[in-house]
Amino acid sequence: MTNPAHITDVPIGGEGIRLGQFLKFAGLLDSGGDVKAAIADGAVRVNGEIDRRRGRQLQLDDVVSLEGRSVRVRP
Repeated sequence: MTNPAHITDVPIGGEGIRLGQFLKFAGLLDSGGDVKAAIADGAVRVNGEIDRRRGRQLQLDDVVSLEGRSVRVRP
């Protein structure tokens, strides 16, 4: 997995968030179209595994990676 020193914590203010929403909220992607394409292309990883489910419910401490950037879901 990614080096923990390069993981940015992103507080969501709750218990969970959908993957597609989080990619935009965290600033990894700008639009829903970009999210859909990146996920379909297999460019998004959750906890080190490729995930193609835009509606996947992320939990606290999940790590989402895209193009060399990693962000962690925080409360």
